[in-house]
Amino acid sequence: MKLMILTAEPGFAKEAQDAGIDRIFFDLEYINKAERQKGRDTVLSDNNIDDIPKVRKVLTDSQLLVRINPIHQYTKDEIEKVIQYGADVIMLPMVFDEADAKTFVEFVGGRAKTCVMIETAQAMSRIDDILEVEGIDELFFGLNDLHIGLGLSFLFEVLSGGLVEYMAEKCKKNNMQFGFGGIARIGDGMLPAEKILGEHVRLGSESVILSRAFKNAASNLPLKEEIQKIRKAIDEIKLWNDALYSENKKDVRSIVNKIVNQQ
Repeated sequence: MKLMILTAEPGFAKEAQDAGIDRIFFDLEYINKAERQKGRDTVLSDNNIDDIPKVRKVLTDSQLLVRINPIHQYTKDEIEKVIQYGADVIMLPMVFDEADAKTFVEFVGGRAKTCVMIETAQAMSRIDDILEVEGIDELFFGLNDLHIGLGLSFLFEVLSGGLVEYMAEKCKKNNMQFGFGGIARIGDGMLPAEKILGEHVRLGSESVILSRAFKNAASNLPLKEEIQKIRKAIDEIKLWNDALYSENKKDVRSIVNKIVNQQ
């Protein structure tokens, strides 16, 4: 499973690479994001596109993933610059339909891997059409914006309610790689990271974002050891039988329901 972490800091990007994190996630998205996520505990990007080369320079093993803005007037120019600066993977947020996906793929033109985010109710409803677009390399289900768009109280309701599984099955039938959501450190999180990872493995997910907790200097363990704990947990989960996966799925639903009912 590919572990990704958001940063625009070359020093931390190097540390993350040395710790075994697969993808350094440079986030450029800002268009309409503040309005969509107003009042929520989310990170809003103020990164500068011209800082990408500083991060690119320190990466030798980890991939550089750049999330651009949603389709807008200057998307083509933005993509050209991101490719020029060495992005391995380009991620498109806030897709609404196959037209958005086609425009994105055409602009990239095979010069980088393409990742389309499914984080709107429209995109989820039209996922079959989006999956038919040639040139998409992977999908990523953005639980934060998706749960907001659906009027849900907690982002992991999209997981516990079966919507992630619905989309995962669509991807598997089309041999499309996918990932979703984020996790805190092992042993942390309102919904424990181990429980979320259990669902990742059960559903066949291939990527996850590491939360800002991994950049927290108050962590008791060095980053490399935190990543090793995740890898170990994933290896152990892969040995589960069907009964254990089913039990974990029920636990996730129970915990999420408790969180929602307490809000």
